[in-house]
Amino acid sequence: MKKTIFFIIAALIIYSSDAKTLSVGQEGSYDYSTITAAAGEAVPGDTIQVFTGVYTDSERIENLQGTADDWIIIKAAEGSEVLYRGGSHAWHFSNVAYLHIIGFGFEAQTSNGVNIDDGGSFDSPSHHIIIENCKWFSMDAAGNNDELKLSGLDDFEVKNCMFNNGSDGGSLVDMVGCHRGRFINNEFNNAGSNAIQAKGGSSDILIAYNIFRDCGQRSINIGGSTGLQFFRPQGANYEAKNISVAVNIFAGSTAPIAFVGAVNCSVYNNTIVRPEKWAIRILQETTGAGFLPCGNNAFYNNIVLIANEAASPTLNIGANTDPESFTFSNNLWFNEGDEAWSGPNLPVAETNGIIGTDPMLKDAYMLDVDLQPNSPAIGAGVETDDGMRDFAGNLFNNPPSIGAFEGNPLQTGILSNDAEAREINIYPNPAADIINIKLNMNAAGRYNIEIIDLYGQSIANKRIISTAENGEFTSVNINNLANGLYLLKITTGTKYYSKRFIIKR
Repeated sequence: MKKTIFFIIAALIIYSSDAKTLSVGQEGSYDYSTITAAAGEAVPGDTIQVFTGVYTDSERIENLQGTADDWIIIKAAEGSEVLYRGGSHAWHFSNVAYLHIIGFGFEAQTSNGVNIDDGGSFDSPSHHIIIENCKWFSMDAAGNNDELKLSGLDDFEVKNCMFNNGSDGGSLVDMVGCHRGRFINNEFNNAGSNAIQAKGGSSDILIAYNIFRDCGQRSINIGGSTGLQFFRPQGANYEAKNISVAVNIFAGSTAPIAFVGAVNCSVYNNTIVRPEKWAIRILQETTGAGFLPCGNNAFYNNIVLIANEAASPTLNIGANTDPESFTFSNNLWFNEGDEAWSGPNLPVAETNGIIGTDPMLKDAYMLDVDLQPNSPAIGAGVETDDGMRDFAGNLFNNPPSIGAFEGNPLQTGILSNDAEAREINIYPNPAADIINIKLNMNAAGRYNIEIIDLYGQSIANKRIISTAENGEFTSVNINNLANGLYLLKITTGTKYYSKRFIIKR
């Protein structure tokens, strides 16, 4: 099995000692009424801070560029609810670089919600953009309109965001000619055509630790159909290359995974639940002299739980493709409607596949797709050797479990399994704004409480001193965190405890 290489953007943001904050608001003593106006004055290291309000202008921002040492921050002010509603678009950024965008809401745009592009200059892409803790609520369109449109963007990350209710003919996220990007710990609900589409020469994209629910025709369209004049780089002979889809959860959609004019792409350690028609599509929509057929892709370590709707066929294989060059390995295929099902119509023989055996997910209907202790998926995967963790942040064993969760996680690394989780009570769980924590440790002492996201990053920290013999109560504000699965880690001395919890609003 080939080793997948992931690209990580330089996300260390250094604030200049003479940086200034530019305030944007609708009423009161703010510096500006729009981000566009503030951007006209911003220099590297500055922060544009937007205060509570419903903003209805369509903003266009060009040539706003920080530097590698001094990023420009665009964020909702702490405690503010900032919503961009309506208009043809909320924001259109062109020829921008080193921007960190945090904490906004968008809804009811008629063209694209947020558009980031290279201004049509293919040799100078926009680059180094981080988008986090943003929410797209809906589109007011029915055509090929996208909530987040990215064209000619390199070295970027979209994390801890939520995308909902896309246009019938569009994508929640559409990429054309984008490179070296990551989608981490996001939630996608009710897409039109796609949740994420990467096409037009897009390459080196990691899509990991996301949840996809009812995401249209193709939850992830690895490739697509692009006019040759829009490819970045020009002359690329593939729609998508080196796209990695790892450790995600899929529920519904016509086909969760589509390879379309894609080469050298990998889909692994995902859990796919009840696709509506097919589990996988292999297609070719762009043809021509020198253009590579869809091929040399890998699908391994995935749980595919289907009903009879996707049983015959499970794969849709189109013309002008090279399905015989695909690799299938160590997947678990189960048709809950027919235990005698003979298996998927794979174009080549699979290595170490499991067919017709219940994966024993905890509760597939509620998308609790962690593995029960006696699941046949435990230890049945092939080693990936890429350092990825499971959906709960645990290290994968060697060999790993099949699917998005390690069924028998190691107790090493910064994220352990739920070791001695009985010592921690979290409520409510799922939570919305605050989690309450009761520590049942009898020993007095200093306790450090961390909230850790699915990529192993500590995103909240609190220290308490416990003197009670019967436990200690505390609470942590989580209203600035996106929906998703998190790990609570409590450390005292050299010992630590951990427990998973869910944020859902």
